[in-house]
Amino acid sequence: MKIAVLIGDGMGDYPLAELGGKTPLQAAVIPNMRRIAAAGTVRLVTTVPNELSPGSDVANLSIMGFDPRKFYTGRAPIEAAGADIPMSAEDVAFRCNLITVDNGLIADHSSGHITTEEARPIVELLQQRLGGNGRRFAVSAGYRHLLIWTNGPCDAQTTPPHDVLDQPVEKYLPTGIRGDEIIRLMEASKPLLANHPVNAARRAAGKRAATQIWLWGQGRQTTLPSYQEAFGLTGGVISAVDLVRGIGKLAGLEARPVPGATGFTDTNYAGKVQAALDTLKRHDFVFVHVEAPDECGHMGDRAQKIGAIEAFDQRIVGPVWQELQTMGCPYRLIIGTDHCTPVTVRNHTKDPVPMAVMEGPVNTAVAEKPFDESVDGGKSQGLVFEWLKTILNQRGE
Repeated sequence: MKIAVLIGDGMGDYPLAELGGKTPLQAAVIPNMRRIAAAGTVRLVTTVPNELSPGSDVANLSIMGFDPRKFYTGRAPIEAAGADIPMSAEDVAFRCNLITVDNGLIADHSSGHITTEEARPIVELLQQRLGGNGRRFAVSAGYRHLLIWTNGPCDAQTTPPHDVLDQPVEKYLPTGIRGDEIIRLMEASKPLLANHPVNAARRAAGKRAATQIWLWGQGRQTTLPSYQEAFGLTGGVISAVDLVRGIGKLAGLEARPVPGATGFTDTNYAGKVQAALDTLKRHDFVFVHVEAPDECGHMGDRAQKIGAIEAFDQRIVGPVWQELQTMGCPYRLIIGTDHCTPVTVRNHTKDPVPMAVMEGPVNTAVAEKPFDESVDGGKSQGLVFEWLKTILNQRGE
C-alpha cells in the first residue's frame, strides 16, 4: 500500500461577487481533484482546534495526524528543525521575516517575495551586527529566516506579519515579558537594511525592499513521535518551506530539498513530482506540500490564486495520480488544503476545508464531484487529525 498526501496550502476561500458567488476553488478548473473526490470519500474537516490560531504550523501538524494541542510549541522551532539548525534546551527560536514597511504600515510580509540569494547577504549582515550574546541569525529561504536566541524572551506576545497586512506597525509590536528586547532588535535592523546594496538593486528594479526584520512565532524545541512509531510508515515530505520539512524531520521522515522549489507560483512542480515518486519507490508514504495558493491569498490576488490552485491540480495532483495508477499496487491518495486564506481577508481563518481520500487503482474515467467549501453543507465533520490517524493506520491488501 502506497500512501500519498497532496496539500495545496491555503486553497480555501469565501464566495466572491466577481466570481458569480463562487469561491476560487469552485471557479478553478480542477478536474483531477474533482474526479478523486468522486472516486473516493470527500468531507469538510477542521484543521485547527478552537483554542489554537489558524497557522500553517498547527494545520499541517493536524494533517500529518498529530494533535497540535499536545505537540505544538511554536512555529519557529519547527522551522529550525526543517533548516537543520540545532537548538539546545535553553534556546528559543524566532521566525525572522524580512518585511516591507511603508508609511508606518506593514505593506508586505515577504518584501515582494525576496529570493534566498538576495536575502542571504542581508541575514549575514544581521548576524555580524546584531548577532552574538546568545543570538544567531540563520538563513532559511526567501523572506523566511530564523533567529536562535539562548534564553530568549519566549513568553512575549508576537504577531505574524501576514496577519496584519496594511496595518500600523506600532499597533502590533511585541508586548508582554521582555517584549521590549524584541522591539529593540527589530528597530536596530532598520538602519542596516536602509541602504543595503540588495535593497538598492530591488528599488531600481521597481521591487519592494526589505526595510526591517519582524520577529514572531517563537518557541522552544519541538518533539514528535516518529511516523514509524505512530503509524508504521516510512517515507518523506516534499516542500519548499522549512515549516513542513521540519514537521517531517521531527517525525523521522526524509525531507530532501528540491532544486527550484520556491514556495510561490514559480516553484519547480515537476521536480516536486519526481521527488515524490522517488520517495514512493523506496518507502510507503509521501507528503507533498505546495505553498503558492496561500501566498496568493495573502496578496489578495484572486486571479493568481485561481491559477495557483489550477497549477496544483494539473502539475501535482494529476501526474502523481497517474503514476500511482501505473505502479501496479494498492494505493491511498489523500488531497486537501490546510486552511482558508481568503483573498478578501489576506489572512488565515479557521473555516473548515475539504479533504478527499481515495483507494486505488480506480477507473480514471469517473465523473467529477464537488471538491470545495460547500461539501457537507459547509459543516465540519470533525477534527482532521482524528480522521487521518485512522486512515494512516489502515492497511490495504
